[in-house]
Amino acid sequence: MKLIDQSAVVKRMGGRLVKNKLFYLIFLFATCFALVVLAILLYRIFTQGISYVTPEFFQNYASRRPSASGIKAALVGSIWLMGVVIPVSLFLGVGTAIYLEEYAKKNRFTNFIQTNISNLAGVPSIVFGLLGLTVFVRTMELGRSILAGGLTMSLLILPVIVVASQEAIRAVPKELREASYGMGATKWQTIYRIVLPAALPGILTGSILAFSRAIGETAPLLVVGAFAFVNYLPENLLSTFTVMPIQIYNWASRPQAEFQNVAAAGIIVLFLFLIVMNSIAVFIRNKYQNRY
Repeated sequence: MKLIDQSAVVKRMGGRLVKNKLFYLIFLFATCFALVVLAILLYRIFTQGISYVTPEFFQNYASRRPSASGIKAALVGSIWLMGVVIPVSLFLGVGTAIYLEEYAKKNRFTNFIQTNISNLAGVPSIVFGLLGLTVFVRTMELGRSILAGGLTMSLLILPVIVVASQEAIRAVPKELREASYGMGATKWQTIYRIVLPAALPGILTGSILAFSRAIGETAPLLVVGAFAFVNYLPENLLSTFTVMPIQIYNWASRPQAEFQNVAAAGIIVLFLFLIVMNSIAVFIRNKYQNRY
């Protein structure tokens, strides 16, 4: 009887080891496949467009001639746009998360709000573009401006920031709050001095992903009215504009083969822009993560 039990145990253990090895190979293959595709993509983009990334490329506006085309207007427009998106989305997103987690009572109404926020994170971006067109462009009469585009993109990434901020706030140990209350701090002092600094790494992690999505979106801005060809710089928040993804799409859609190389150069600039923006956020996140 003992021999039968031992053989059954060995058989089960053998089956588990085979499954473990199988899933290990599947996950390894998936990782390697993704890395190979990414490497091929980066190699193709850099070999095709690196020769076009010159000082003149940053100084010139868009042109009908590939040799004279530049990304100056689109780059400055993207910086202006993110100058609106980052503070608006952070203020509203983190503020909403603080209210839902620290102040709002847990009832059906807050559960309804929470469910809708989670659902909005999966809504197609074109829907937010139509919403921005209706509310900001037409109702508020902001026109095809940077402000209208920035507010529209803020709505797009707001659900992601809210959900990420809520999870980060929930992860703060209760002992930190209780210690703050024990020292005589008020609720807001506890949130401002204890909860937010401790939750900041998680908040910034979700925000980095959201900002990366915002800088690469084109559909909402096309609906709102961003131009595909701009040969001037915006002067204020009510100026018309274009952004790098729209300019890259415009170049890639041209029939001339040389414009494909210009589009690759634009992708490289967009890639570097994302790296710089994310590096700053990661530096801030790591600074507070080491502290707490």
